[in-house]
Amino acid sequence: MAVDQPRVLVVEDEPAQREVLAYNLEAEGFAVSRAQNGDEALLLVQEDMPDIIVLDWMMPNLSGIEVCRRLKTRSETRSIPVIMLSARSEEVDKVRGLETGADDYVVKPYSVIELMARVRTQLRRVRPSTVGQVLEFEDITLDAESHRVVRSGTELKLGPTEFRLLSTFMEKPGRVWSREQLLDRVWGRDIYVDTRTVDVHIGRLRKALSQHGGGDPVRTVRGAGYALG
Repeated sequence: MAVDQPRVLVVEDEPAQREVLAYNLEAEGFAVSRAQNGDEALLLVQEDMPDIIVLDWMMPNLSGIEVCRRLKTRSETRSIPVIMLSARSEEVDKVRGLETGADDYVVKPYSVIELMARVRTQLRRVRPSTVGQVLEFEDITLDAESHRVVRSGTELKLGPTEFRLLSTFMEKPGRVWSREQLLDRVWGRDIYVDTRTVDVHIGRLRKALSQHGGGDPVRTVRGAGYALG
């Protein structure tokens, strides 16, 4: 998996449909995990938190509706966008899906192009830097496309790792990230890096942010990790 690559979990019991979805999402630049039923989906979410879930309604044993309900009742997974896929086209079914907590509802058969657009729309909400959106926090501005960071009108020079760290923080100011979560998001799961490396790069980021007299916006949360603000 590429570093900082947006992650989508596809939950679909029909193998052909699952692979078509995965193929198109990977072509769009997403890292795709696959689940063939609701129980497997919940396990995968617990093991590797995705950015977005594309979830089929009609599955044996544990339905998509029930999977969505469980995800939305847990504080740690409540904010993950869920796009519900269903052959049910009646308005009452769509309302039920949305009331269960789904963030979007797509009726089968669907246009792949439209579904990809809907995925990107949800990604824009939870991972804005990956779609080129300029991020702002207090006097700091981060432009992911031009790879520029400006603080109080002065451009800062950040290394690629420090840039990804700051991008992660600025997407969700106030959220506390553990060292393990930062390793996963910034370095990637396929690379082994000691957690102490996070502290080293956090120190470099703090130095860069404060080099022109600004205060240190990165907060250390003892026993938990780091947060911005």
